[in-house]
Amino acid sequence: MNTKARISNAERFGRRIGRMWRGFVRREHQVAGWLVAHGLSAGAAKALLWVVKLVVLGVLLYVAFWLALLLVFALVAASIAGRKPSDEEEPEWRMGLSGYGLYRGDTRIDPGNPDDD
Repeated sequence: MNTKARISNAERFGRRIGRMWRGFVRREHQVAGWLVAHGLSAGAAKALLWVVKLVVLGVLLYVAFWLALLLVFALVAASIAGRKPSDEEEPEWRMGLSGYGLYRGDTRIDPGNPDDD
């Protein structure tokens, strides 16, 4: 019997995200300390970091918007390109005035010989 509990993929993923978040917060504190060490007040350093975060978020949203719009245009273009013209009749194999053949409307369009029937 195995006494060691297995870690699920979801838990492993959550731990990885948590480590990344802790690393991000640690780096943010280092940058804030560096800014304070170079003469910026603590409040101004915090505000500057928030401005940087908001700018990055804005850029990501801007890029996501244009990618989504491009995807929508591609789907609309594919839908239009795949559509058949509705005014044109579909050719069908049937017995018509010129014998059995491929007809569009009342006109035979296959290269058949009417004397073959």
